[in-house]
Amino acid sequence: MTLVTRAHTRLVAPRRVRVLAGIIEGLLPRPASVLDLGAGDGLLAHQILQTRPDLSVRGLDILLRPSTHIQVDLYDGLTIPAPDASVDYTLLVDVLHHASAPDLLLREAARVSRRGVVVKDHLAENGLDEATLRLMDWVGNAGHGVHLTYRYWSRARWLRAFADLQLEPVVWRERLGLYPFPASLWFGRGLHFVTRLEPGRRAQP
Repeated sequence: MTLVTRAHTRLVAPRRVRVLAGIIEGLLPRPASVLDLGAGDGLLAHQILQTRPDLSVRGLDILLRPSTHIQVDLYDGLTIPAPDASVDYTLLVDVLHHASAPDLLLREAARVSRRGVVVKDHLAENGLDEATLRLMDWVGNAGHGVHLTYRYWSRARWLRAFADLQLEPVVWRERLGLYPFPASLWFGRGLHFVTRLEPGRRAQP
C-alpha cells in the first residue's frame, strides 16, 4: 500500500464511509435483505448495520481482503452467483465505474433483486470532471489493487442505462457531503450521486 493510499485510508475514507452509511441506510426500507456488490472489506455494510439491524447483508467482490467486517465471497465480476429475485436490494457503491462491462453487471444486479438496486457512483460532464475523478480514483484505489478503468458516465448516460433495464430512480441525490469544506468545492461539485432504482417507478421530488 502506497503512502498516498495510507493517508487516504486514514484521513478521507472514515468520513466517506460514515456519510454514505447514513445516506444508504435511509434509502433501504425495513426490513430488507441486501447484496453488497463490490463490498471490499465490508466496512460500509458493517457501519450501516449498526443503525439498521433489521437488514441482512452479505458481500461479493472480485478481490478478497485479508480480513472483512461482513461475510464477503468471491465472484468473477460479471455473473452474480445467485438466483433471480433472491435478495430485496443490491447495493453498488462506486463499483460500476470499475467494471469491465458495467451495463451487464447492472443487468445482473437487477436480475437478482426483488425490490430494487441502490447505486452510488460518479458523474462526469466534461474534461475537468474526468480528470478530477481519475485523480480521486487513483488515490483511493490503486494501492488496494483495484482495477481502474477510468470510465465515468454523464448523467444522461446513467439514465439511459437505467431506462434500458426499465429501472426508475425513485430517489436521486447529488449533494452528498462526502468532503469537508474547502475540499468539497473541488471534490464534491456535482461529481457524485446516489439513487434507489425500482422497476417502473417515478422519481420522488
